[in-house]
Amino acid sequence: MAHVVVLGAGLGGTIMAYELRDVLSREDRVSVINKGSVYSFVPSNPWVAVGWRERETIEVDLAPACKRRDIALYPQGAKRLHPGENRVELTDGTSVDYDYLVIATGPELAFDEIEGFGPEAHTQSVCHIDHALAAKEAFDKLVAKPGPVVIGAVQGASCFGPAYEFAFILEKALRDAKVRDKVPMTFVTSEPYIGHLGLDGVGDTKGLLESALRAKHIKWITNAKVQKFEDGKVIADELNEDGSVKTTHEVPSAYTMMLPAFRGVEAVRDIEGLTNPRGFILVDRHQQNQKFQNVFSVGVCVAIPPMGKTPVPVGVPKTGFMIESMVTATATNIARLVRGETPNAEGTWNAVCLADFGDGGIAFVAQPQIPPRNVNWSSQGKWVHAAKIGFEKYFLHKIKSGRSEPFYEKLALQVLGIDKLKAVKFDSE
Repeated sequence: MAHVVVLGAGLGGTIMAYELRDVLSREDRVSVINKGSVYSFVPSNPWVAVGWRERETIEVDLAPACKRRDIALYPQGAKRLHPGENRVELTDGTSVDYDYLVIATGPELAFDEIEGFGPEAHTQSVCHIDHALAAKEAFDKLVAKPGPVVIGAVQGASCFGPAYEFAFILEKALRDAKVRDKVPMTFVTSEPYIGHLGLDGVGDTKGLLESALRAKHIKWITNAKVQKFEDGKVIADELNEDGSVKTTHEVPSAYTMMLPAFRGVEAVRDIEGLTNPRGFILVDRHQQNQKFQNVFSVGVCVAIPPMGKTPVPVGVPKTGFMIESMVTATATNIARLVRGETPNAEGTWNAVCLADFGDGGIAFVAQPQIPPRNVNWSSQGKWVHAAKIGFEKYFLHKIKSGRSEPFYEKLALQVLGIDKLKAVKFDSE
């Protein structure tokens, strides 16, 4: 009998536990360690920030589903991982021992790396439900007293899609409130060009997003390295290709939302052989750490090197399809190890993304996520907004019911009509 522990219960960790329960025997134990017992659907946070969703509509109590699936839930959260001892120390002083561990913690938000950054200082955030609710309060004040807005992503960020989403969602909400004409908007990003997305573009994302920003009268600054945030102002250097400063912008802002850089969470950071200097988990093509070979990792906390040199540091996103393929590969490999076999499954690391713009949106598919690609496709239309709503409803139902059925592959195959994507590939034996 094996005990498999999943550390983290976000998008990757929750479906990881469900898939493990599907592939392991009933004698094997599956446990989840998380801070609290509530799952929150992060992709809906931009809607929360403008009042289109309430907290209770995007959250799920994991306890009933875990009980039904025979998954032990530890809501105390992790204080420190001790991989040499095969145990996770919890915040209440107790520990959980494991035979196999899957790290799915997600990231820590590195607001402290820039002066004046974060919800406790001068900017808003949609990275957490609590941040999004605070951003909604700030949005209400903006509507009551309109002023300039800055949206974007800072240096080192790797998650650009939600920044574009929120810029257009906020623009739509301001139009609905009849104050858009009083709110100048600027998109400030560390990307070398609009639509780079940390992926060197996908299809015509550059042209599509530039056109969309122009159509909504949103100005932009690329190659931006933020110096600091002040009350009512964003100070950022725009860099040349060689990294020298082209110009320094002082952009007025009554409302600022910029996505931060990520790093690994404190419970796993600075463990030699497990993490890189930013605290992300080092894994091979089987999602397995080579020093601690009973430790696997999936999701945003996995270390992926940047695609190439850019004037301002830009990370690589871990998209939903990519995470799902990591999860399925990891579940397969752990099941094989439990049976005395060797890991042979690899995630495909394809990217399928729906970027909602409030009344439209852009969808893109990259296979593989890192170029050169076999599939490099993007499209736009009102159908993307409808698809994102469907995605939300489907995924929340999946979490409530305890199902592990992959969503993104179904989307690619049935909705987008792309039949070249496969969730997992296997080594030849």
